[in-house]
Amino acid sequence: MPTATQVLDFDYVIVGAGSAGCVMANRLSADPAVRVCLVEGGGDDRSARIQVPAGTITLYKSPKYSYNFESAPQTRLNGRRLHCPRGKMLGGSSSMNSMIYIRGMPADYDRWAELGCEGWSYADVLPFFRRSERNLLGHDTRVHGESGELCVDQPRDPNPLSHRFIDAAKRIGLPHNTDFNSGDAFGAGIYDVTQKDAHRLSSYRAFVHPVLSRPNLTLFTDTRALSLDIADQTARGVFVEREGQVVLLRAHREVVLSAGAIGSPHLLMVSGIGDEAQLRAAGIALRHHLPGVGRNLQDHLDGLVTVRSSSAQTLGFSRRSLPSVLGAPGAYWLKKKGWLTTNYVEAGGFARTRYAGDGDPDVQFHFVPGYRSHRGRLFEFGHGYAIHTCVLRPKSIGRILLTDDGQRAPLIDYNFLEREEDARVLIEGIKLARAILAGPEFEAIRGKEMLPGAQVQSDDALFDYVRAYAATVFHPSGTCKMGVDDASVVDPRLRVRGLRGLRVADASIMPLLVSGNTNAPSIMIGEKAAQMMLEDAAQTHSNRATKHETNRATLAA
Repeated sequence: MPTATQVLDFDYVIVGAGSAGCVMANRLSADPAVRVCLVEGGGDDRSARIQVPAGTITLYKSPKYSYNFESAPQTRLNGRRLHCPRGKMLGGSSSMNSMIYIRGMPADYDRWAELGCEGWSYADVLPFFRRSERNLLGHDTRVHGESGELCVDQPRDPNPLSHRFIDAAKRIGLPHNTDFNSGDAFGAGIYDVTQKDAHRLSSYRAFVHPVLSRPNLTLFTDTRALSLDIADQTARGVFVEREGQVVLLRAHREVVLSAGAIGSPHLLMVSGIGDEAQLRAAGIALRHHLPGVGRNLQDHLDGLVTVRSSSAQTLGFSRRSLPSVLGAPGAYWLKKKGWLTTNYVEAGGFARTRYAGDGDPDVQFHFVPGYRSHRGRLFEFGHGYAIHTCVLRPKSIGRILLTDDGQRAPLIDYNFLEREEDARVLIEGIKLARAILAGPEFEAIRGKEMLPGAQVQSDDALFDYVRAYAATVFHPSGTCKMGVDDASVVDPRLRVRGLRGLRVADASIMPLLVSGNTNAPSIMIGEKAAQMMLEDAAQTHSNRATKHETNRATLAA
């Protein structure tokens, strides 16, 4: 263990100021008698690149704001390494994502419950979604919240192409869906977003920034978690590096890991918690054998259809778009309109391939009213439009390991296409995306399909395309799996199995990946975790009081 030069005492220490961690910091510190420390490895979020919606595209490869992880070479994707950005600032990935508010489908959570995760069915988790949400769209209050901190709105000024997409989707049988979170996600529509007054509303801005004045809430930024302090099978605190010094943040009640599906298992492993053989190979002394740590990695595999168009109606830089580009700052700051309001994936939807039958949709679309580079660049001059298609319930399972180069950095192996049916579903989804773009709604702006390309038509050719170009939509999950079997890392109350005083609460606990974007579910997980922690603390207090009264009665007798 590191040697600390300073010890600071708290009741709860939360590692990671992301989607889930910020919620817990708010709920736990609502009791002024409870001391809460929230630790973030990145810096502050005071940048227009973060707060203005269109700035999101500048964050994904930023060395300042992103942990720019790369995967291990993917054997079935032609040996390619995939980029995996994770937020490195207050708000975590909720400060760099596309702000889409999608909960997943009710059956996702019912499947969790069927796996033994008692208390995690859709009926169980719905109140926690509602608790956080402040729906500004007049949606059904039976499933939506009205008084939470997280504002859910729609983009202020969607590009006209987003509506073309919705109309074209109707022609292939996808109805206009005005609320993907109603319980039925099937169809196409404008996505709800986590924004307030046309600004990004990250989990930090929603839950922590408004309560920073609480004297019992301590927030540390630019503070790197080094390892957990474990003694007698109990988490006592967290060793961190802060301002060049090693500090022990001691937790008198609990330590909670909310560092995400990469960060949380990594911190467990470098602390000696994980598979014994792997830890010994990495030169780490075993403190607790828990073989499920880092396993069960799941993510949404994504395929792109991208079209070059000469229409300046699409987002893009060209001489013809120069007036709208130059006018964008004024339109945004004066009217909250124009290009800077876009999150680039304003519209999308959920569809069934032939493999889904009459069941839940098995693919999701993210429509981009601008050109997505056929060369993998974040930016290209010119115009166009694109559809991302992702596999909602992948069967291929990967894992997080430790590098063997002495650095002990996380090694991310998605293991994509281990199960060939994932490729089949994606190919069918790409065909549906092409059918949408082939509609007459796009006739006036039709251009050249750059990817997959007109020559790529057969299933075999599309399979080759998937191997050469498929990527991820940045939804890693499952690596600290919740459950009741031997492969589980946490129990249904999110307590790390075999240890006391330690929980995990973030997307890593998902036993199965949800069918959609993961920010809203992660916030729900934070809400539910906080509730369970408060319940457990109250029970402990009650037990102590009962024991005290029993002792008094015994002495009196």
